[in-house]
Amino acid sequence: MSSTTSDNQRPILVTGAHRTGTTWVGKMLAAEDGVAYISEPLNVLHRRGVFRAPVTRWYTYITAENEAEYLLAFHELLDYDYHLLTELRSIRSRKDFLRMIRDYHTFFIGSIHGERTLIKDPFAVFSMPWFVERLNCQVVVTVRHPAAFASSLKRLNWSFNFRDLLDQPLLMRDHLEADRADMEAMPTDDVIGQAALLWRIIYRTVHRDCQSNPAIQAVRHEDLSLDPVSGFRALYGSLGLEFTPRAEKTILNASSSENPTELSRNKTHSVKLDSRASMDNWKKRLTPEEITRIRSLTEDVAGLFYSDVKWE
Repeated sequence: MSSTTSDNQRPILVTGAHRTGTTWVGKMLAAEDGVAYISEPLNVLHRRGVFRAPVTRWYTYITAENEAEYLLAFHELLDYDYHLLTELRSIRSRKDFLRMIRDYHTFFIGSIHGERTLIKDPFAVFSMPWFVERLNCQVVVTVRHPAAFASSLKRLNWSFNFRDLLDQPLLMRDHLEADRADMEAMPTDDVIGQAALLWRIIYRTVHRDCQSNPAIQAVRHEDLSLDPVSGFRALYGSLGLEFTPRAEKTILNASSSENPTELSRNKTHSVKLDSRASMDNWKKRLTPEEITRIRSLTEDVAGLFYSDVKWE
């Protein structure tokens, strides 16, 4: 991708820790025609028709030293080069087949109409500078209060294996060596501790990248939840997207008070939620002891994003 590409044609990367609203933000930014929404090429379970490079670690770190493994595959993705035969060989279920149809349609329409690419991928968060420098992306990174993040993982009982980070030498060297002992000591069944530690190390890196790179902007999940229309209108403007009546209607529909305040466990990727009412779910789901623990583990970094937010 050329560095001379105008801002309103540059690819967009929406990232941030998983369970911080990346799907919601990505789909709302792709609510208008002309933007192709592509989901999670760096997910270890990604569809090979979309992204043909293998991914073996959650939160894979890409930098100049290992980009040869990924750069061509990302250029193919941005050129809407769908690998149909590769995908056909990987189909194991009706669900796989339907995803293939969906993805092929996205790539076909994107190619025919020259649509702007939006990649939604929480697992790209450590690689944001690379996406800016090598793929000319504009980056939106979502931030969610650490207690809300931990609460979401607790509800789903989603643990995190820090070996996925520890076994990436470049990531450890560049960002996480100071956290090695904490990651190695974290129990495998401690979802709250894992969530707090993961939030801290991700958003410490995010804050540094935002400070040093103007193409990366952070948005708080809570701010968008309180006033979705104004928040997304500003975000559209910063990305050179047209905020149309259709986009506004989609955003209002996804955040309406008529939506549930909490999603069922089998709809973890739905974007239809009462955005205001859902904000304080963590205060009901976490115990006072858990909140105190999360605060003690994250407050030094949380204060960079949430100095105005109370923990009670």
